[in-house]
Amino acid sequence: MKTMKLYFPLLLLLSIGLVFGQKKELKKAEKLFDEGDVAGASATLSDNASLFETADDKVKGQKLFLEGRIDQANKSFYAAFEKYQTYKAIQGEDAILITQIQSLASDVVNSAIEDNAEQRYSDAGKKLYLAYTIDPELNKDYLYFAASSAVNGSDYEAALEYYIKLRDIKYEGITTKYFAKAVETGEEVEFSETEYNLYKKTKEYSDFREEVSESRFPEIVKNIALIYSQLGDNEKAMEAVVEARASNPKDLNLILTEANLYVQLKENDRFEALMKEAIEQDPNNATLYFNLGVVNAQRGESEQARGYYEKSIELDPTFESGYLNLVSLILEGEGAIVEEMNGLGNTKADNARYDELKLQRESLFKECTPILEKLVALNKNPEAVRTLMNIYGTLGDNEGFMRMKNILE
Repeated sequence: MKTMKLYFPLLLLLSIGLVFGQKKELKKAEKLFDEGDVAGASATLSDNASLFETADDKVKGQKLFLEGRIDQANKSFYAAFEKYQTYKAIQGEDAILITQIQSLASDVVNSAIEDNAEQRYSDAGKKLYLAYTIDPELNKDYLYFAASSAVNGSDYEAALEYYIKLRDIKYEGITTKYFAKAVETGEEVEFSETEYNLYKKTKEYSDFREEVSESRFPEIVKNIALIYSQLGDNEKAMEAVVEARASNPKDLNLILTEANLYVQLKENDRFEALMKEAIEQDPNNATLYFNLGVVNAQRGESEQARGYYEKSIELDPTFESGYLNLVSLILEGEGAIVEEMNGLGNTKADNARYDELKLQRESLFKECTPILEKLVALNKNPEAVRTLMNIYGTLGDNEGFMRMKNILE
């Protein structure tokens, strides 16, 4: 019986000593970490791993929280988040944990910004997705940026996953910017919402205005479709666009997205119909008319194509592709003329026909000359300059030839 009386107090003393040792080593590791010795803190916990095996939930939670901070400091962000989540399950959520998780999100985003700057886009996308996961309600924007980074890194599978999540939560990403002009300088300044409301009550600024951004939702749906198409799944790509257009049939971006899919599917008739539908929404868009010109040119409908190219230039006199495609369309007839000229013999009739064809060819060149001169006057487009130089050379216009040659040089 005496032995039994001594055994229990001894067991109690051992237990108390063990708890004391756990707390002592934990405080030592915490102190090292707070002093900036992250490696020392990690080593202390590692060297005493067996000591903490029998720790109670409170000590285990404290150790886990410190390990999370160590992982965070070492940029092992995923491991840190997992430890914080486990800590939360053991200890519950408290102010210290909330602050630490906010700090983690900030560190993750800053690291992702560095990755993007160094063109490590795929890594940036994964980190931004983690930032979203940390607080899905507050950090929806990070999911959007994660998708963009994944696309830039050609990580299309991940990008598709992120965009589908954005679509499912109906993310729009609409923001409001606040501006006003400084009375003293007349310069427009951007403010935060709080500053904006504050300065509206003063006389330092005038012309207050708000600028609301467009919804990102059409872009998201478009990208889902384009990624499906990139992955070779045009059926799902079309499903994504059709679904989006059903809820927003007049959205120009969605119309253009569907049209682009039909280009890839080589369904020109449907593409043309959608281009015309888009023009109804945006009748002064030069690019839409240009696209119609391209489709009609591919079909061999030159007159219609020419009309569309000319309309694109009329709407936007600086639209270089309109000029170049119009010239290319006009010069398409040169190939057949030259082929016939080369096939002629030396008879009187052949010589007469040769002269006719030569005049036809020169007529084509002269028709192109003013179009190309306008383009050269805009910005000395190298392709336009080279084409004009060749035309002037063929026409025997030495002055025009040298003028273009000098520009090219």
